[in-house]
Amino acid sequence: MLLSMTGFGAASQADDGTSVTAEIKTVNNRYFKLSLRMTDGFAALEPRIEALIREEIGRGTVNVSLRIRKKRRAEYRVVTEVLQSYSKQLADLEWCEGGVSADKLLTLPGVIETDAEQSDDELEAVGNIVRQTLGDALKNLQEMRRAEGESMLTDLAANVEQLKVLVGNVETLTPNVAEHYRKRLEERVGKILAEHGAVLNPADLVREVAVYADRCDVSEEIVRFRSHLAQFGEALKSKESCGRKLDFLTQELFRETNTIGSKANDAEITKHVVEMKTVIERIREMVQNVE
Repeated sequence: MLLSMTGFGAASQADDGTSVTAEIKTVNNRYFKLSLRMTDGFAALEPRIEALIREEIGRGTVNVSLRIRKKRRAEYRVVTEVLQSYSKQLADLEWCEGGVSADKLLTLPGVIETDAEQSDDELEAVGNIVRQTLGDALKNLQEMRRAEGESMLTDLAANVEQLKVLVGNVETLTPNVAEHYRKRLEERVGKILAEHGAVLNPADLVREVAVYADRCDVSEEIVRFRSHLAQFGEALKSKESCGRKLDFLTQELFRETNTIGSKANDAEITKHVVEMKTVIERIREMVQNVE
């Protein structure tokens, strides 16, 4: 089962005068990265929220927005002593002769007191609603990610089958590489020797062709390529997160394809290698969005 790293889920709940709205957006990322925006006064819930998110999401950038509203409104009070202290210190500074506006003074630390922070009992009650709401939002998110993952699974499987056909074509053409080289070599060298009245030694020709055939042999690369394809197919069937493994196998497939292209030294094989690289690039783009 594949899960896309891209998705969206939202949910809302209200209970006993408290309403919670949760929105979760995810995009692809090599690692897990959480960005949490939440109503002031509930910072103590952050560790529990992150733990809940990590239970469901293995990697990717996760943007969570939590809006919590209660019937009781927070009370705010200006701490006069602190405000006067700031004003006096600023007035003593020569470069601050023009003064500082009241709205800027009110943003300084300690000037405003609030009872927005919740008691332990209040936090526990709100935490239960938040957990339920986040659970619903995560469920909606996972449904979307699963649906996109199923679509990606179909495309990836089709591309794997195409690679099997292409590497089979390369394997079929490989035995002809040495024979084509022998014919070209025999024709060119024979022509040069004939101009000088010399005769080509068959043993020398066989030795040269044998060296060339060994240098152009890609049988090991084809075996490894097929092994990587088999592992890729098994990973697609896995019920666990496989994005990292698929990413690694894609890199290995590309590396083996490059080696085949550089060693084979044949125009027909090169055509198939170019097609193989095109397919692998399509796979790479999709795999980057798999959890």
